[in-house]
Amino acid sequence: MEDRELIELYFKRSEDAIPETERKYGAYCLSVSKNILGSEEDAKECLNDVLLALWNSIPPLCPDSFSAYTGKIARNISLGRFRKNTAEKRGGTETSAVLDEISEFVSGTENPEKETEEKELIAAINTFLSEIPKEKRKIFVARYWFFESTEEISAKTGKNKFFIHNTLARTRAKLLKYLKERGFEL
Repeated sequence: MEDRELIELYFKRSEDAIPETERKYGAYCLSVSKNILGSEEDAKECLNDVLLALWNSIPPLCPDSFSAYTGKIARNISLGRFRKNTAEKRGGTETSAVLDEISEFVSGTENPEKETEEKELIAAINTFLSEIPKEKRKIFVARYWFFESTEEISAKTGKNKFFIHNTLARTRAKLLKYLKERGFEL
C-alpha cells in the first residue's frame, strides 16, 4: 500500500490504517526503538505507542513523508521511554554513549523561548549534512539518528570499526566548527 493511501485511511478514520501501517512500517519502527532502548519488549510497546500517536495526529496533520514522520515519532517515543527508564540509573547503554557524544549540540532542555534557535540549529545541521560526502553522512545518521553501534555500522558499510570511529569523531569536530562559524554558541 502506498503512503498516500495509508494517510487516506487515517483521514477516513478507518481502523485498517493501524494494521496496514504496522505491516509496512512495523519492522522499521521496531528497529529504531530497539536501537535506542536495547530491549525487544520495550520496542514492541513503543510500536503500539507509535501507532496510537499516528492515529491521534492524522488528521489534522497530513505529513509530506509518511515514512519520515513515522520514524520521527518512533524515535521520539523511544527517547522518551529511554529517559524514563534511566531517570534513576544512568549510563551503560548505546543510547547513553550516543547522547554523550553529541551533547555539545543538543542540550536536552525544553525551553519554549529557544524554539526558534533550535529550528535554526536543526536547519544548519541539515545543511551541513547535505554538504558532506554521502558515505560520511550515512555513517553519521546511522549513529546519531538510528542509534546504531559502531559495530553495526561497520558490518553494514564494510568499513572497520576504527574507520567508523574516526569518521564520526572528525565529522562531529567539523560540525562543531561549522556551527560555531555560523554563530551558534555550543
